[in-house]
Amino acid sequence: MPEAPRTAVDKALDLVEAVARSPRPPRLTDLAEEVGLHRATAYRVLLDLVRRGWVLRAGDRYLPGTAVLRLSSSAARNSLTAIARPVLTELSARTGMMANLQVLEEDRSRVIDAVRPERLAMITDLIGEALPVHRFAGPLALVAALAPAARAPYLRPAEAAGHPLAGPDGLLADIERAERTGFAVEHGRNEQPVASIGRAVPSTSGAPVCAVTVVGLDAEFTPSRLAGLREDLREATDALHRLLTAPGTSGAPSDPANGPV
Repeated sequence: MPEAPRTAVDKALDLVEAVARSPRPPRLTDLAEEVGLHRATAYRVLLDLVRRGWVLRAGDRYLPGTAVLRLSSSAARNSLTAIARPVLTELSARTGMMANLQVLEEDRSRVIDAVRPERLAMITDLIGEALPVHRFAGPLALVAALAPAARAPYLRPAEAAGHPLAGPDGLLADIERAERTGFAVEHGRNEQPVASIGRAVPSTSGAPVCAVTVVGLDAEFTPSRLAGLREDLREATDALHRLLTAPGTSGAPSDPANGPV
């Protein structure tokens, strides 16, 4: 009896399962071959899986996304959290502050891991929480790393909360500043006396894969201390970028029909 044709759901699940069980982050060609799909078909399905959070793209490789991680802790063996954890640990030890890892979702970022020193136990680690761009440095760094046309969904929660977009103290000015400097700094937007500085980690295509944020007491974020925190954060995000794009990566992922994306 001939096999029934695979549905769109079958193809998506085949790809999610292939990414989760791979011993190292696979490329598009690897996935298409493993699940028996044409490259163009696999690419289109992966685009939807990335958009929905089931798969995360880093350079020309794919990892389990946050949706998978929420369902299965076993996927964490090859997840972004597993790759980034040593970087977060070193950054927290170097700064004496909390270091967290965030990824973009539909209109916010989500904290997927954090390393917090005992002295900052009073600060919540926010793991699993979705954060709006107008209140936190992590999503601000991520949105600033997006193309301007892709930022609109992340501005809507700020508008809904009555946070100003225009003007020198508005969100658009914050985004422009973070884009220009490469760092997002947050002071006093939350009720707690907490400050943070974040920096995005780009893929080889330029889009942000994730952001790393250093979080501590606002009183410790003096101008002189900020300079050192920027350098520590730069080194950490550069190290994570190298881990995500090497060895063996060969540049931006390609759309089989339209070339690099």
